[in-house]
Amino acid sequence: MDTELLRTFLEVTKTRHFGRAADNLFLTQSAVSFRVRQLESQLGNALFSRQRGNVHLTAAGERLQPYAEAILQTWGRARQDVALSESLSKQVTIGASPMFWEFDGISDWINRIYSTLDGLALRLESVPRQSMAKRLLDKSIDVSITSEPPRIENLQVSKVRDYQLQMVTREKSCSVENIKSYPLVYLDWSTRFSVEHSRISELQKTPVMHTHSSRMALEYLLNNGGVGYLPSPVIAQSVEEGDLHVVPDAPVMEQSLYLVWREDNEKEALLEAMLSVPFNHVTESV
Repeated sequence: MDTELLRTFLEVTKTRHFGRAADNLFLTQSAVSFRVRQLESQLGNALFSRQRGNVHLTAAGERLQPYAEAILQTWGRARQDVALSESLSKQVTIGASPMFWEFDGISDWINRIYSTLDGLALRLESVPRQSMAKRLLDKSIDVSITSEPPRIENLQVSKVRDYQLQMVTREKSCSVENIKSYPLVYLDWSTRFSVEHSRISELQKTPVMHTHSSRMALEYLLNNGGVGYLPSPVIAQSVEEGDLHVVPDAPVMEQSLYLVWREDNEKEALLEAMLSVPFNHVTESV
């Protein structure tokens, strides 16, 4: 299997356009079409329905997509593992939802791992939370960072810190009763959060911003006003400086951050050494 065929397939899947896929891959459109036809010939199925101005996946294409993504991720990881040198002799892949890579304390933890373990190469991947358990089980990632650890046998779970999701706004004098008119910023944090958020009747409206990025949500609230729930480590500095204010009578949502890994991972000793490096607990707002 030529991995470039899969890469081309995924680019067309993403752009839904052969011409734009060609531009992104620095190929001609005819080369992209040829690669897709090659892949379709090897698999014995059409992968795209080609209608004028409307390119979309067939049922076979939809089934192939997750396998293509997994193959390319595994191939990239294999190439890096094989290329390890004397100075970089071991590699660990950490997966997390994009929002957790923005989480205060994560980058400090990563830096402390580097300072503690010599010869370590880390591969940091953004993984949707819906795919996290599968990626752990198929060993395409070694460790995940999550607020919702999967309840699956053979997975080890370690809680590394507690934090809160708090309702904040730029307005100094604000209560839950008078937030109905405020623009809502909705941070899509987790399934548990969405359930708790749905119970607050004053927030049941179309958000002006729906995002997975706590930084984007924070910047919007600071620059435009509105109301929304954000993680306490993310808002701590803004609250301390008086740029944001916690709505005093709003429910506070208790959350935890976990590390999850397979107990039968062949890098067990390395993982134990890495996971023994503590997280810093930053000062949280109250």
